[in-house]
Amino acid sequence: MKQLALAIALTITATSQLRAQARDIPSAAPKRADGETSDQRGRKLLNQMLDALGGDTWLDRHNVREYGHIARFFQGAPTGIVTDFTTIRQFAGANGDKPDAQRIGFITDKSMILPGKKIDVVQIWVNNAGHEVTYKGNSPLPKEQVEDYYRRQAHSIESIFRVWLKAPGVMVVDEGSRMVERRITERVSILSADNDAVVIDIDADSHLPRRRTFETRNPQFKDIDEDAEEYDDYHTIQGLPTALTITRYHNGDMATQTFFSKVEYNVDLSPDTFNPDVLLKKKEEKIVK
Repeated sequence: MKQLALAIALTITATSQLRAQARDIPSAAPKRADGETSDQRGRKLLNQMLDALGGDTWLDRHNVREYGHIARFFQGAPTGIVTDFTTIRQFAGANGDKPDAQRIGFITDKSMILPGKKIDVVQIWVNNAGHEVTYKGNSPLPKEQVEDYYRRQAHSIESIFRVWLKAPGVMVVDEGSRMVERRITERVSILSADNDAVVIDIDADSHLPRRRTFETRNPQFKDIDEDAEEYDDYHTIQGLPTALTITRYHNGDMATQTFFSKVEYNVDLSPDTFNPDVLLKKKEEKIVK
């Protein structure tokens, strides 16, 4: 019995020494400033990102017009489908005088004989609905496509500052450093009061966003879907850093890659730009070569 008691005592002593030694090992996690909580650190990183994007000038954008092309992928492999487009995005007014809206015109060749380009299919996203406008008129887009569009809009970088951080009960968590496309980033998670979340990876050097990620439950299979966007090839346009390449991933597989050739902020728009029941005059749909 004495030998057993001695063995137990030695075991307890050795375990205590091992625990003490483990406590002495420096943590691999990045150290925070004295007294700075995870929430404070996360909000500081988000503020740095907002400043890098342009601060109030970025927040106060009225609209943006973009020209480019989009390549589509299936299970990460290119499909060979590349579509030229022009899009106009209107940002919601702070006083509610205008809704968030987007108009996408798909650019095609006029014909095999006639030179030039034309827009004969337009999608308009406004007031939580999606419309496809052709020479035949206005048709609603499929429910699944509409839900996907507004789900991504609700988790966009714009929504983080315009909606998420202003909502009651929101939590901000500093997740530490990560690697995104061979760049060191600082990860910040924003969690809403209803258990929704969006994750931003912020470039450690430039403080610009490199990746946005969120998860949702698949309504059909009841498992979790992950949607991610990566931002690259930043150029300063009208004083605002602008990502000219955006790559979208779905459940880890590349889904689309968008390349912008021209971007303009705060352009003059027709009052009917986002009215799906009004076809704009052809002269307003001319393609800028």
